[in-house]
Amino acid sequence: MTRRELRTYTFKLLFRALFHSGEDMKEQEALFFDSPEVELDVYDTEYVQNKVNEIISRIPEIDKAIDSKAEGWKVNRMNYVDLTLIRLAYYEMKHEEDVPTAVAINEAVELAKIYGGDESSSFVNGILAKLL
Repeated sequence: MTRRELRTYTFKLLFRALFHSGEDMKEQEALFFDSPEVELDVYDTEYVQNKVNEIISRIPEIDKAIDSKAEGWKVNRMNYVDLTLIRLAYYEMKHEEDVPTAVAINEAVELAKIYGGDESSSFVNGILAKLL
């Protein structure tokens, strides 16, 4: 499995966390990993779950950083796709030493082009550039 594929699965599961918490999120994880579209082995499943849980545990820290740099925007007003991608990339930039900052930003922008709106890639890129 490529890192981009793992990142995509991480994004999709992290996105669900915006709508579910606690026991509901555990059920969502089970549904997500049991889906026929998700083709992960046990190691990749564990990797995605651990990364999502790490990001969720750091959301207050991540959101504080985003709010401090996003002029005219607060996380509670952001498009959920954009917010999820920014959270994921910020986590990778600050907490994963093996992911270069430029790669984290580029991957978030590429996912924004796929899953976001017309302006998502520019917005995500702009916010992440300020978070460097």
